[in-house]
Order: sequence, then structure tokens, then C-alpha cells
Amino acid sequence: MKGEFSINTLRRRASHTADLLLGRLPEKRNTHIMVTVGEEAIESETLMKDLLNAGTTIVRINCAHGSPEIWSEIIRRVKRSSQILEKPCRILMDLAGPKLRTGKLQAGPCVLKISPKKNAYGKVIYPALVWLSSPGAASPPAHVSPDAILHVDGEELLSKLEVDDVVTLFDARGKQRTLKIISRYPIFSGVGYMAECSKAAYVKSGAKLFIKDKRRKLSAGHVVNIPPLKQFIKLRVDDLLSISRDGQNEENNLTSSTGAHRIACSSEYVFDSVKPGEPIAFDDGKIWGIIKATSTLEILVSITHAGPRGSKLGSEKSINIPRSNIRYEGLTSKDLIDLDFVANHADMVGVSFVRDVRDILLLRQELEKRKRRDLGISLKIETKEGFEKLPLLLLEAMKMPNPLGIMIARGDLAVECGWENMAYIQKEIISVCTAAHVPVIWATQVLESLVRSGVPTRAELTDVAEGMRSVISLPVCVCVYICVGGWGYFDSYLSF
Repeated sequence: MKGEFSINTLRRRASHTADLLLGRLPEKRNTHIMVTVGEEAIESETLMKDLLNAGTTIVRINCAHGSPEIWSEIIRRVKRSSQILEKPCRILMDLAGPKLRTGKLQAGPCVLKISPKKNAYGKVIYPALVWLSSPGAASPPAHVSPDAILHVDGEELLSKLEVDDVVTLFDARGKQRTLKIISRYPIFSGVGYMAECSKAAYVKSGAKLFIKDKRRKLSAGHVVNIPPLKQFIKLRVDDLLSISRDGQNEENNLTSSTGAHRIACSSEYVFDSVKPGEPIAFDDGKIWGIIKATSTLEILVSITHAGPRGSKLGSEKSINIPRSNIRYEGLTSKDLIDLDFVANHADMVGVSFVRDVRDILLLRQELEKRKRRDLGISLKIETKEGFEKLPLLLLEAMKMPNPLGIMIARGDLAVECGWENMAYIQKEIISVCTAAHVPVIWATQVLESLVRSGVPTRAELTDVAEGMRSVISLPVCVCVYICVGGWGYFDSYLSF
């Protein structure tokens, strides 16, 4: 009986619980690495292999973005890469939940700016590097870093290109620009070319490219698949922002009635619950304001905090109203539709904005309908109510046969509970989960500078180290967000 409750026995049980949810850890590792990916993951044939080789053990897909077609392709590539490399990798799909978000802004023009490097006097010192390939070809090799990528529809043109050839185009302003081919690369599903551009160009979809061969015969192609520019509203302190109930927001201009910037909200029930005087935050707390007036059709906000030069607010950014008595639904109608896909394709489901035991009971009911009593569950703690009820949530969830874990979603949690309380709150969550032998997923701004630039800040290193050392008896899963440039360094920084 004594040996049954020894420290080593309890640690083995805790490790077994974590293995059921997250999978077995690779040798000489005590940390899982979860990487959040989106549509960019299907634009490269090698990205998934590179991520797995860098130490990724779990891929996370956020159901708030993308579509089943995109998710299916991401999962297909993950499983294929995992099989080829013989590196196990699990799939976590987060349900969007009842999160408040800004609506979609009108898409911008499909234009790509190509800019050569200039010195302080405005003279060009380095031409811009431009990658040319067919739409179906793979991305540039990992060691190549172009300033711009142009997909060209024109097999005749691409097949005739040689090093030192000069490609001519007319940009969106009608100005003639030239691209000099400097190298040729064999890539998956075709050939790619690197070219130099010595003058600024604004290239739009449909722009024609020309080249004359040795016989002076003209070959042509045209640029395709340039994505629309992301639109945004720039907000400064004391600006007014009108949040519209109408889902269709045609313009970003100032409204004639209130002189306020205007954006829609994707969740209509918020308009019936908020009151004047309540604080409101946007984009994980980058922008703050005070609600000045409300109606059934709009909420008028006065901006109280933004960057010194203003802050950009774009489509599908988070909205938090921490002091409001909004009655959130548990699993939304979209969540239930997405859960059908998750149940058929994923190893784990992430449940967002868990607030009450009723959310757990509804989840159990829906998983039993889909006969997935084995599907791993990640409960995301991102509200004050969810934090305060964590022991009750765990006790109810642990009655289910499904493997269980807790994600500390620090983005919304900090906004909802206050930045000054974050250190205490995350430590308390870890303590409760350690006692319950429930694995922890550490998320939001984890090694963000490392991901973006390849170099972590000192604060990020101590942040992650402190988190993992706090969980003495459990493996920890660190969740990072993909950004080309830094993911190759994860493994070396997560061996605490």
C-alpha cells in the first residue's frame, strides 16, 4: 500500500496520463512542442517536414480560421510527413467557441509592392530579389530568401527562361519594370527562378510579363494569385469607434452620423448585454476603450489606449469586455458543425472559453453522439470565470473516459483577469493541474521573438523555463505560432 502512493509511482501515473493525451515524448526530451499552423502550411511542400525535423510533436489547427478543405489538406500533409520521417505527430483542433471578434473588412486590392534596398540618400544599393514560378510549383528552397514571390501563368515563358534573360512588365501605375534572371532552381513540381528588380514596382494580378528569345520571338505570361491586401482601421487615443451589429461593413471611412470609425462584430448577442462605462479591449489588449453609448444596432467606443502612432485594428481580431455580464453560449452552432470534422480527423479537440460545468456536460453528450470516447480533450482556460471554477471543471471532466489536458490561453486570460494578475493565475492553474495529474499546455506569446526573428528575448526564456519547472511531475506542452524564420530553433531552446 505504501509503494502504491510513493512519489515515483505518482509521477509514473502522471506521465502515463500525459502520454494518453499528447503522445510519448521523443528520447531525451521532457517537453512537447505544439505548433499552430494555418493556410500558409499548404503553400509549401517542405514546411511540415521541416517542422517535424525541428521537434514539433503536435500540430494545432484553429477552427476559427480556414475551412474544412484547408484543414483536410493540412492534416494530409502532417500525416504524410510524419509517416515518411517516422516521427509521430498528433493533431489538435481548437473549436472557435463563443469568442467575440471583429467582422471582416472589405478586401483590399490584389497588389504586391517590390522594393529594392536603398541607403539614407535614397539610392538603390541592393536590387529586390523576386522569385518566379508556376502557380502549382513548390515554394523557394529554404536557403533562398526572396523579397517577393510572383506566380506566373505561362508555361511557354517559364520554359524559355535562362540565366541573364530580362523579363519586362508594366506595373499597376503603367510604369515599365524589368526583372533580370540571376539563377535557376529545380523544385518540386517544376522549376523556379530568382530575378533582380532595381526599381520599385507595384505588381497586380493579371500583369503581363514579356521576354524576347534569340529569334526576337515574343513569349508572354501573366501574374496570378496575388492575395488582396489586408485592410485595417488605424485608431488613436480619443478616437471614436462604432461597432456595428450589421455583419456587412462595406467601408472603413468615418460615418456621417457620429464621425466614428466603423467595424462590425461577428457575435450579435453582445449588443443586448453591454452597458456604457464598461471597458472594452481589442486584439488581445493592444487597444482599449470605454463604451460611451449602446443601442440594438451599434456600440460606440471611445479609445483610451493605443500605440503612440496609433494601432491597427483588422478583421477577425478579438474583442474582450471583461466587466460585462454577457451570457455566452457553450458550444456554438458552428462548433457543433466543426466537431463533426474534428471527430473524424483529429486526435484532440480544444474547447474554447470553458466557463461552467454545463459546458463539460454538453461536450460529453456531443462526443458520445459521435462515438468518440477516446478523443483527447483540451480545456482552454481563458476567462476569470473559467479560472475560478477550474477545480469543478476538472472534477467533472475527469469523469469522462477521454484523455484530458488544460491549456493556459494567456492572451484572453490576461485581458479578462488583468495583466497584473497573470503570474499568480498561471501558477495557480499549474498547481491545480499538477495535483490532478492533468497535463498543461502553455500557450500565447511563448518564445514569440524566437518564432519571428530566430532570437528569443531573455524574458521569454525565463518565462518558459519557469513554467516548465513549476510542473515538476508532468511533461509540459509548449504551444507556439508559426512564422517562417524562427521555427528551426524550437528544439534547442526547449530542453529545460
